[in-house]
Amino acid sequence: MSPVFVFARLTVQEASRRRLLLALVILTLLVVGFSAWGFNKITTVTRSDGTVLPAQQVTLISSQLLIVVTFMYSGVLALSAAVVAGPLISSEVESGLLLSELARPVRRSEVVIGKWLGLAILVTAYAAGSAFLELTAVDWATGYVPPHPIELVIYVAAEGLALLSLGLLLSTRLSGITGGVIALVAWLMAWIAGVVGDIGTGLQNSALQNVGTISHLLLPTDGLWRGAVYAMEPDVILATLRAAGTAGRANPFSAVDPPPTAFLTWVVVWFALMLTLSVWSFRTREI
Repeated sequence: MSPVFVFARLTVQEASRRRLLLALVILTLLVVGFSAWGFNKITTVTRSDGTVLPAQQVTLISSQLLIVVTFMYSGVLALSAAVVAGPLISSEVESGLLLSELARPVRRSEVVIGKWLGLAILVTAYAAGSAFLELTAVDWATGYVPPHPIELVIYVAAEGLALLSLGLLLSTRLSGITGGVIALVAWLMAWIAGVVGDIGTGLQNSALQNVGTISHLLLPTDGLWRGAVYAMEPDVILATLRAAGTAGRANPFSAVDPPPTAFLTWVVVWFALMLTLSVWSFRTREI
């Protein structure tokens, strides 16, 4: 077996033994259960004349509430990825474990790529599993399913992988806590910069718009989040937002258009750059 897959398997096994993963699974199940109850209550809401809401209104309310719930999931995924990736390399350097691993005919690049691959599997599995449970619960409660569920999972998983990649890069030089905190703060700043860009769009201010554009280039998590939002919006909401013009774009919980192809291409390049920089940084570090 290739050393890359060996390190990936060991990383998955090590992460699976942590209480963080168990706690994450338990909390996710609780959130799914609570949200299913909440979505079900939407169907029982009555109007002033005593009749229940029509199916179209239930769909609109459910779609907007699902966006908020998904934002919570993306935040949990980003936080977990940053916390787990922060000590991925640094903790083994500090403990001296990597000295014994590198004494064998193993390249440092194989260590970095293998550990990234192992955690990437867990991040993707959590994104897919939590999305399946949540969407199944929403479908059961209201009958609503977002227009593009596959794209939704891909965008949310990519957001977590972006934090994982940044955390891994920081882990090659900084301590686990420091790297994890920096990655998490970077995610929050990227989201805030995206909000600033939205305000610039609403005000038609190019300087503020550039803030959002630059943040998407440095850390594409907010751009990926907008892709997830677009995947959840029904056609009625999209038509309303487009009719509102620039005002419809000035909202971090709405997306009028899918992410452009140029941005998605940059995301692929960004991931390649992060892995390349991580390998280079680890190779040049004295252990």
